[in-house]
Amino acid sequence: MIDQTESIPGLVARLVEDTRSLAGAEVALYKAKLGERVAAYRNAIVFFAVAGVLALAALIALLVGLILSLATLIGPGLATAAVTLVVLAIAGILAIVGKSRLKPVSLDATS
Repeated sequence: MIDQTESIPGLVARLVEDTRSLAGAEVALYKAKLGERVAAYRNAIVFFAVAGVLALAALIALLVGLILSLATLIGPGLATAAVTLVVLAIAGILAIVGKSRLKPVSLDATS
């Protein structure tokens, strides 16, 4: 309820305070929503991380096995070099493809 005797500066000060309170409440609401989403996805993120580590370990084991298999044919040094060069070539191709799919980010609000 507005007091009829309240001055204009007093009303403006109250408006500023109410606006600050509203902004603070909005920030708190968004923090709470983000917290809920993070909590909901936390377990999934842990499982994905563990799956990624295990997949990397399996890939390393596969490459070591490939080196050991090739070592009987061309020697351990050449087998290591051959597998390393092929893996680096594949990584380079994947990096080039990934770079070509990057799009510049526009910072203007119209897009």
